Amino acid sequence: MAKTLLINVTITIIILLFSSSSCSSSSTRVYYYWNDNNGVEDLIDQVCKRTPFYELCSSTLHNNPLLSPKSDIKQVALIMVNNILSNATDTLNYIEALLKHTKDPNLEQALALCAESYIPVVRFTLPQAAAAISQGHFAFASYCISDAVKEVNSCEGRLSKAPSDNKSPLGDRNDLVQKLVDVANSIIKLLLKA
Repeated sequence: MAKTLLINVTITIIILLFSSSSCSSSSTRVYYYWNDNNGVEDLIDQVCKRTPFYELCSSTLHNNPLLSPKSDIKQVALIMVNNILSNATDTLNYIEALLKHTKDPNLEQALALCAESYIPVVRFTLPQAAAAISQGHFAFASYCISDAVKEVNSCEGRLSKAPSDNKSPLGDRNDLVQKLVDVANSIIKLLLKA
């Protein structure tokens, strides 16, 4: 009984040391496995507390069915990057819809430049970040998502310079992507420190 209680209450931390066959240096990865029913909740709470936007992190992860009691920080980082990709893809689709309906030539030009910024982010940069996480190249993943947010900020800058009576039609969307990137970078930093 005490042994079962101990298993259900404690968190088992397994540190796996390995060296990659493609790299000469060895790296350390920390995988957190929980043995109780609250394992996913504990993982989400512990990881999200180390990000600048706890509520956003927590709600994003709670809404993802891919997390399980065997999930680790690497999987959490991958889920977050895939969420950024999903939001960026939705934003690109929204930009394309706005382009079809706008009659303002200044806004149309700014939106076209935003589309040019988002296309490589959606097609190349964020998929490369996800692949880098899967392969354990966390520094490159961080670089990719940081590069992606530069493009998002560039888009927002163009929209703010476009003469218009309204606020940026992408302001909330671009802000969400920025915050998700900040969360993902915080999670990747945990992997880099491991």
